[in-house]
Amino acid sequence: MAFGLLSDIAGLFFPLKCTFCQKGIKNTEPGICPDCVKTLPYTGDKSKQKGDFYTLCVSPLYYSDKARKAVMRFKFNGKTNYARVFGALLAECIRQNLAGRYDLISWIPLSGKKLKKRGYAQSALLAMAAALALDDVAVDLLDKPKDTPAQSTLKGRSQRKANVSGAYTVKEIGMVKGKRILLIDDIITTGATLSECARVLLNAGASEIVCAALCRARD
Repeated sequence: MAFGLLSDIAGLFFPLKCTFCQKGIKNTEPGICPDCVKTLPYTGDKSKQKGDFYTLCVSPLYYSDKARKAVMRFKFNGKTNYARVFGALLAECIRQNLAGRYDLISWIPLSGKKLKKRGYAQSALLAMAAALALDDVAVDLLDKPKDTPAQSTLKGRSQRKANVSGAYTVKEIGMVKGKRILLIDDIITTGATLSECARVLLNAGASEIVCAALCRARD
């Protein structure tokens, strides 16, 4: 009773907002307003993509419209609380498309320099939230000792591929040997980053890599 009252009072001073459109919502709604539930840019039957070194990548949303704006706030404006909603969307997509196809869940890491500047690793938060929604845990498998320019500043797959070549390392080879790994990231465009991380994991002895990204670029 007291907790419910406190929640109501908090709602008066700190009203909840929809993750995607930022309109006010009730505290009983799951972080997304009913309108956005209906109108998000879902990938539908185009949620799957194949890539180099990874077997499959699935994404619930296109990187456009209100989804793009929400991801930008999540990455660059400190909206870490979005991870719960994003993780739930991603978990449902994983459940539908990748159930039984992985042994470990991990994420694409930031370099130490970018992590220090941003203060948090958005893909790690996303992976942890998705794993929690899947009754699983996400584990820290990769490091990025090489700081590279943001992929979004580069044009074309060849530039992006060259940019991340050799940028990632496996933390503990013993953890990945013989394992099927699910790699999680926030956005997939050309797939160059996921491919490089998958290549490094396979070289360390992983048996297969599948991926999931919250959003994918439109074809």
